[in-house]
Amino acid sequence: MSVPSTEIESHAKSIKVAIVGAGSVGVTTAYALLLSHLAAEIVLIDIDKNRALGEVMDLSHAAHFAHAKVSVGEYEDCAGATAVIITAGVNQKPGQTRMDLVKTNYGLFEQIVPQIAKHAPNTILIVATNPCDVLTKAAYELSGFPVQRVIGSGTAMDTTRFRHELGKHYGVNPRNVHAVIVGEHGDSQLPVWSLASIAGMRLEDYCKQKGIAYDEEAMDALSKRTREAAYEIIQRKGKTNYGVASVLVSILEPIITNADQLVTVSRVGDYAGVEGVALSMPCKLNSKGAHQDVELLLNEKEKEALRRSATSIKECFDAVAKKE
Repeated sequence: MSVPSTEIESHAKSIKVAIVGAGSVGVTTAYALLLSHLAAEIVLIDIDKNRALGEVMDLSHAAHFAHAKVSVGEYEDCAGATAVIITAGVNQKPGQTRMDLVKTNYGLFEQIVPQIAKHAPNTILIVATNPCDVLTKAAYELSGFPVQRVIGSGTAMDTTRFRHELGKHYGVNPRNVHAVIVGEHGDSQLPVWSLASIAGMRLEDYCKQKGIAYDEEAMDALSKRTREAAYEIIQRKGKTNYGVASVLVSILEPIITNADQLVTVSRVGDYAGVEGVALSMPCKLNSKGAHQDVELLLNEKEKEALRRSATSIKECFDAVAKKE
C-alpha cells in the first residue's frame, strides 16, 4: 500500500466502499482501507449484525484519526459505492484446498451477488472469497455486470509472495523484482519464469552479470513456498488476513485514483484456448475496472501450464454451476 498523498485524499472525499463479510479478512480490509485515506465512507455488511456492530464500534475509534465514516449496513447501503468487496464465505481449514470450499461459497454468492447488483448497478465488484477464480466467474454471471467490473483478487497475493521470495533470495527489495504469478489462485498457479527480471535483466542474465550461479532448484523451492504459503499460515494460525487485506486495498487504489496501474487480478476471458474462464493475468486497473490490453508473452511450456490451470478452473465452475 502506498503512502497517502494529497491526490488520494482528494479522491477520497466522494468515495464509498462496501465490504460484505465481517470475518477476519473483511474487518482487516476495512482497517487497512481506513488507514489508507482512500475512502470517506466504509460500510460493513454481515449476517451477524451484532458482530459487525462490534467491529464497527472498534474501527470507529481508529476512524477518529483517519477521518472516515464507518458503519454497519444492509445491501441497500451498497448504493453509490465505488466498489463492493466480497469477503463473505466459509474459511479454508487446515488440510483443505481452496477448491474444497466451492459448493458452500457458490451457494452463498447466489444470495449475495444479486442483492449487490440490484442496489449498486454501477459499482465494481471485487471478489476475495475462495476459490477466488470460480467465484469471480460466478459473480460475473450472477451480477450481469460488464466483464471489466467484476474483479477477483486472484494471484495479486501470490505475485506479492513470489516477489518477496525472489527479493529475499537475491538480496534486493521486492519492489525491484518484476515477476508475476498467473492462472489460478491455487494449486495450478503458474510462475512466469521466462519474463521474471531484476534491474531490467532476466534472472539468468542477472546472475551472469552478478557472477553467481542461477540455481534452478532454489527457484523451484521458492515457487513451492509461494504456492503453499497460505496453507502453512493457516496451519499455524488458522487463517490468513493481513496480506490479503493489503492486496485488496492495493487493488482499490488504482480504481479510486484512475491510475491505469498493472496488477495481476482475476477476470473472465478466454485463455490458452479455454473460453469463458476467470483466472489471473496482468490487468490495467482504473475507474472503469480491469482491462487486459496486451496478451502476456509466454513460452510454449508456460502456455500449456496455463491451459491446464484454465481447464481445472472451468471444470470446477461447470460442476458447481451444473453446466456439465
